[in-house]
Amino acid sequence: MTPWSLAADVPVQPGADEARRWLVEELAKPEYRTDPSLLQRFLDWLADLFDGATGIDLGGPATAALVVAGVALVAGIAYWVAGPVRLSRRAKASAVVLDDDTRPASDLRAAADDAAARGDWATAALERFRAVVRSLEERAVIDPRPGRTAWEAAQTAGERVPEVADGLERGAHLFDDVAYGKAVVGPEADAFLRALDERTLAARPALRPEVASAAAPGGDGA
Repeated sequence: MTPWSLAADVPVQPGADEARRWLVEELAKPEYRTDPSLLQRFLDWLADLFDGATGIDLGGPATAALVVAGVALVAGIAYWVAGPVRLSRRAKASAVVLDDDTRPASDLRAAADDAAARGDWATAALERFRAVVRSLEERAVIDPRPGRTAWEAAQTAGERVPEVADGLERGAHLFDDVAYGKAVVGPEADAFLRALDERTLAARPALRPEVASAAAPGGDGA
């Protein structure tokens, strides 16, 4: 449940015990455990706040708004703290794209076309995304590296060709879902990856930092 959906369900006049329970339940979620010391201190502070509010009227709309704002704040802190953890876990769970496969992008595209003609959309999706990654390697957008996962390829390439970064991330998710049997795909997946391949080929990669530094006035390449 998001803080916004929670806000829609908040009673107009929560009592002190109920308000405190909401916050305790929210902070007990797993995502808040990535930094227990910081969040535990925050929880203790909230507990002291409500314990010390016995003489204050906690039945008004202002209290409801305060509780909702508190939950939204905590959720935001959790997202900020747990975000890098989620990204790390996602990268580790991603499937290897090419491994020992040495086929050029043109052969991978041909394999994807052949699979699509047979209606084997899962193979077509896998081969098409492999073609995208191999093409990026052939164009020196990313360095060839055995064992690179789909997520790593998308993240690395997205830094060089930011205009297609979102498409590469979506393609990586699609590749992982198909590779692990989590999704059944059809022609729309192949169409998306075909378009991604074309967009990636047309994109002009940004200069790598070391190249940009050398090309800058006063740099080594000046």
